Amino acid sequence: MRFLSVFLPRLATDRLLRRRAAAPDAFALYAKTKGAERLTAVDAGAQRLGLLPGMAVADARARCPALELAEADAQADAALIDALADWSRRFTPLAAPDPPDGLLLDVTGAAHLFGGEATLVDEVEARLGRLKFSARAAIAPGPALARALTRFSSRRLVADAAPQAEIDGLAAALPVEALGLEAEAVAGLRRAGLRRIGDLLERPRAPLAARFGQAALARLDALTCRLRDPIRPRFEAPAFIAERRFPDGLTRREDIEATLERLAADLCPLLERAGVGARRLEAVFYRVDGAVKRLAAGTSRPLRDPVRLAALLGERLAAAAEEGLDTGYGFDVLRLCATETETTAPPQTAFVTPQGSRGGAGEDADLGDLLDRLGARLGLRRVLRLHAEAAHLPEFAVAAVPAAYGPPRVFPPQETVRPLRLFERPEPIEAIALFPDGPPLKFRWRRLLHDVVAFEGPERIAPPWWGEAETGPTRDYFHAQDRDGQLFWLFREGLYGRETDNPRWFVHGLS
Repeated sequence: MRFLSVFLPRLATDRLLRRRAAAPDAFALYAKTKGAERLTAVDAGAQRLGLLPGMAVADARARCPALELAEADAQADAALIDALADWSRRFTPLAAPDPPDGLLLDVTGAAHLFGGEATLVDEVEARLGRLKFSARAAIAPGPALARALTRFSSRRLVADAAPQAEIDGLAAALPVEALGLEAEAVAGLRRAGLRRIGDLLERPRAPLAARFGQAALARLDALTCRLRDPIRPRFEAPAFIAERRFPDGLTRREDIEATLERLAADLCPLLERAGVGARRLEAVFYRVDGAVKRLAAGTSRPLRDPVRLAALLGERLAAAAEEGLDTGYGFDVLRLCATETETTAPPQTAFVTPQGSRGGAGEDADLGDLLDRLGARLGLRRVLRLHAEAAHLPEFAVAAVPAAYGPPRVFPPQETVRPLRLFERPEPIEAIALFPDGPPLKFRWRRLLHDVVAFEGPERIAPPWWGEAETGPTRDYFHAQDRDGQLFWLFREGLYGRETDNPRWFVHGLS
């Protein structure tokens, strides 16, 4: 395993100074601690003047009257670390923030893409330098060792095949702060006369565990690479990735679309070899200035056709361009990932296609393409399909569900006639009937009086009495026609004399 650690010693001050055209002679951040204002971070100029974090603001001003101060913002620093972790995914998909001032990258098998580990370390530092961040990077077999090297050593590389004795010797020279323990635990080690890692390695483990706890020994084992210490990537690494890198950033939309087409062509053979199709794609654009842009697109069925994937991504890119795709100085890394996949069989083609017909598979593909294109513009959750539900009450017999999340459900043959338009909620009306449980003769709906000249019914629909939920009265439905030829679907709620003495009438649909 190979891990790259990045240490950003002046992250808090760089966050503010990198936006300025000219940096002040001395700059520091402060915060109130126990009622006193103290420095929390200083830039290189302030450090040269002898200012250090923890110093009282009054003392710092007395020593350096030209000192420029700003209030510390821990949340902004944490957000910046997360953003830099996203940016560092241009080197490897497995990148994790290492708060409060670092990054950890799993670069196993990735260094050769950059010309080797030494070149990779140089490139990481150089790119962060161009973004105006002070940074030190190191690669080691374990993340704890790599992290310690960036902070307490000038060593930048430890070979993967380094013997344990060499790693122990390297760690022995580091201070106990390299363990990454809490300040109180480190102070306890120093009070016991243990100042270097070598002091711990020379002593028996049982007394150390009894006095300082198992956590200290676990950190010691992680630092000396005896214990596998995994990192927690900010995003899970997708199984299928294709990417292209460019010496100069791409700014033209046509170039970006052409690159996405080539990436789709690279990705589909990987999906085909695994016997899966993409259900969700993510295109990641790494901008030269460090910004990261993501475009995600879902599919209605497993896809591994590069033409269809490219068309879907093109649709999504067009939607993003309409919203304002800021290319800045250009994208120098484009990556296409299949973040969700589903097993799919190879398509079976017919020997003979009936003349004038493309067959059911072609029609399904066309419908799937339409759903994907609409989903790319509107979101797959907003493209709905009506599903039949096993319910007696008409308003619950049909449900609108996302079309991409399941095959269409065939409606059972209807033995009774239903209106062309069903209201979401029945609308109350005033109706007159010859007798209480008879059909309506007249009714008033939306301030207009309708005379019924013909009717059909009743169709009695009982509420779901077998369920646990409270049920309503029985409904008697009528198809009614007025003098103007309009067709209504009415119902009377409640059985006269058994459920109610005053039944109510409603309009539930139009034909």
